[in-house]
Amino acid sequence: MNNLFLTLILFFLVVPAKVINAQNVYDKVFKVADNIIDNTSFKIINNKTNELFSGTKNVPVSEEYKIESPYNEWKYWNGVLAIGMIQLSEISGDGKYKNYALKNYKFIFDNLDYFGKQYKKGFKKPSMYQYFEMGLLDHCGAMSAGLCDIYHIDSRKDYYSYLERAANYIMNDELRFDDGTLIRSWPREMTLWADDLYMSVPFLARMSKITGDSKYINDAILQIKHFNKYLFNDFNGLYFHSYYSDNKQNGLAHWGRCNGWVVMAHVELLKYLPDNHPEKENLINILVSHIVGLSRYQDYSGMWRQLIDKPDSYLESSSTAMFIYGIATAINEGWLDKEYAGIAVNGWKGLEQKIREDGQVEGICKGTGTVENIKYYYDRPTILNDIHGLGAILLAGAEMIKLDELINQDK
Repeated sequence: MNNLFLTLILFFLVVPAKVINAQNVYDKVFKVADNIIDNTSFKIINNKTNELFSGTKNVPVSEEYKIESPYNEWKYWNGVLAIGMIQLSEISGDGKYKNYALKNYKFIFDNLDYFGKQYKKGFKKPSMYQYFEMGLLDHCGAMSAGLCDIYHIDSRKDYYSYLERAANYIMNDELRFDDGTLIRSWPREMTLWADDLYMSVPFLARMSKITGDSKYINDAILQIKHFNKYLFNDFNGLYFHSYYSDNKQNGLAHWGRCNGWVVMAHVELLKYLPDNHPEKENLINILVSHIVGLSRYQDYSGMWRQLIDKPDSYLESSSTAMFIYGIATAINEGWLDKEYAGIAVNGWKGLEQKIREDGQVEGICKGTGTVENIKYYYDRPTILNDIHGLGAILLAGAEMIKLDELINQDK
């Protein structure tokens, strides 16, 4: 790492006496969380009649019935949301956010029998189909990470049974390169996606703690190191979105959110590694190299862009939240010097401008695949309050509150 460059960063990022008001962070992040809670129905809906049901008991097995609220679906972004809600309760002392996450998983598992019958009948993508299909890391990794945190609070046997099933899928059934790196078969055979680091590592780290089996955390460490080997660009300190094994080339884009998934996965693993672990220092160095790379491209507004290294691409909220979370966590945990706090602080000041008074968030890129056409990334639309970014915003807010306490404790 270039010492002169680090010196310059530290010079320009010296933390002011009062960098951020924790109450303002609370206000913003509570608005986001409360809006989610207010718009989660915990209902089943008949698509034809719009009739709502509190559960699936006595509901006929038909394609007409599905989960009414997207926040109740078995989708990876809701796993991130659950983790964020729990951490928000821990930092605020308000139990309603943790209770929301508990209620959500209970609602899902209490209605699985019905949706399993829909799935077995071959209905096209019924509610919860990813729970049953488990054909991608997307289908199980993030939701299982959230479920691990729920399991520490509510140790239901069916929760643990699913965690074992998901762990077996990732360890034994998911596609890998010969060196053990997790990959995808879709939409292009034997392709590595940066996104998948988060869809595997946080769960594996948690599963190692729950079971006491080091094989899970060892695999998580391997993934961090191998994803870095295949995807990290030493020239600019950013990760490519993909690596194609058929032509041994990286994809075109330094996409914002995929870099965010990498940062979040990385800090989640480090949280579960003891300080004396022989790999911890090396993993911290890998993380810091990425953070330094990201800091070079932070916009004057404090945010980062959809294409991180393209100043003509739009400011994007989900990646900004992910970077804030990763950087603030690294400082709070002592892996990164407090002098770097200005990066996270400026990021939050930019991000909070995207949070409306009603708690909805602007500027979140919709779901994005890997395409070898840079215009594709430029043109991906943003969707108001898209769930892809909401969990990361809760996590970023919680860590910023901790960061405020840390950097002001000696003042």
